Amino acid sequence: MTDSKQLTAAQRADLRTVAAMIVPESAEYKVPGADDPEIQADMLATLGRDTALVAQALDHLVKLAGKPLAELDDVGRDAVAQAFRSHGGAAAATLVRVVLQCYYRDDRVLRSLGLELRAPFPKGHVLPDGDWSLLDPVKARGGTLRRAT
Repeated sequence: MTDSKQLTAAQRADLRTVAAMIVPESAEYKVPGADDPEIQADMLATLGRDTALVAQALDHLVKLAGKPLAELDDVGRDAVAQAFRSHGGAAAATLVRVVLQCYYRDDRVLRSLGLELRAPFPKGHVLPDGDWSLLDPVKARGGTLRRAT
């Protein structure tokens, strides 16, 4: 197992390999794969509390493969991925979530999906400073008292 703060070079290489397997590059849709350097940098920078589970998942993949996943051919990788899906548990789910989370917040991917690169509200509607009329329905409901525990 690795230090919970960072991944080893071999684990980072395997993370790139896994990311490419989960979301490959698409020339048709003009989007990068999840192994793109910018997306990988985002993954490594934002792992945080997920680092230990991601490292555990990557270590499990190496055990299943018998060597680093990056060194396997496509057929070997697919076989390892199949076994991993069956027995990876929470670590596998965390690994997939981390890859997809970073992939789908990349600007290039958002643009390809037709999404705007900003928050959806106020969509061009400017609210005057001090206009609290949006809160009128909330104020009309009255107070709710709850017991503090």
